[in-house]
Amino acid sequence: MPDVDRDTLPGEHTQPFTPEFTGAFAAAGVLDEPAAPTPHTAAPVVVPGVPQFISRWKFVLVVAGVWIVAAAAGLGLYYWWYHALDKTMPVFVTLVYLIACIVASLLTAMVQHKPAVSAMAIAMMAAPLASTAAAAVLYGGYVFGWITR
Repeated sequence: MPDVDRDTLPGEHTQPFTPEFTGAFAAAGVLDEPAAPTPHTAAPVVVPGVPQFISRWKFVLVVAGVWIVAAAAGLGLYYWWYHALDKTMPVFVTLVYLIACIVASLLTAMVQHKPAVSAMAIAMMAAPLASTAAAAVLYGGYVFGWITR
């Protein structure tokens, strides 16, 4: 005669587990004892003779240098897009430029113990911002009539 009060399918040999709370042990007793302090063994690795940071003015110079190149690229791309009859190639090249900026910044960010390269990675990640700002200035020049077409 089959069991009608079981929650399992016919042919299964297991039953669902239902915990029994009998109060045999107190969970708070385990938490009352403070944990033993573990000794701190990991120390940062510092290579002697290699600076771990760059000064602010050097960071500003690195970012400004990358942003000047990016602004020129943004001006050139917007000028090409504005004067092109078929906008497919300028838009495609702009997409490739954005992907190149992202990939280059990610690759340079992986260089360790070179703070100037890390600053260049930050500048390359923000290079599309500089390109957009330069293109916005050129757009404003066209819209407000400062630049003749």
